Amino acid sequence: MNFILRSISFIFHPVVMPLLGVIFYFSKSPRYLPLELMQAKVVSLFILTILLPILLYYLLKSLGKTSSIYLQSTQERIFPLILNAIITVLILIRVLPSNEIIELYYFFVGILISTLSCLILAILKFKASIHMMAVSGVFMFYLALSIHFSININGTLALMAILIGAIATSRLHVKAHTYPELITGLFIGLVPQLILVNYWL
Repeated sequence: MNFILRSISFIFHPVVMPLLGVIFYFSKSPRYLPLELMQAKVVSLFILTILLPILLYYLLKSLGKTSSIYLQSTQERIFPLILNAIITVLILIRVLPSNEIIELYYFFVGILISTLSCLILAILKFKASIHMMAVSGVFMFYLALSIHFSININGTLALMAILIGAIATSRLHVKAHTYPELITGLFIGLVPQLILVNYWL
């Protein structure tokens, strides 16, 4: 059980969540999008949201700015969150501008707001759960898409709700967060996506 709970935190690391949201969108959207366009977006986002953050993490680790991929202290979180915000801005400008796929544009605007909120809290010495922020943001995006496209994804939403609970349990098990930190992370992820729904739903 200990291995499973620790594995959940690793497998569903926050860096993979934005790409899961994009892949889900492409798999469920009834709009026609050229296959080449979707492939280009997915590859670009894989590089920017997964590979680049991993490379930057090792750079920060070599510079002594962080000691763990889980960013255990508030001080360790500041530089990675700043870099992640910059990467998200780059995605919004170059990969998913507002005139192409508006749903994904606002999805990443929500990610940017959540990241900046988490950064501000880290500067204030409060360690909101980035894991919870990421998974709850994706959950809210899935829910909005089900309404937007009038599709039944109850099974997916149920699995996402279970995943949120599993990640929360995992973070508590490894003593990475307290209940207030998990709840704060949950709301930091949910609320921006919920507010931004007004601009595209």
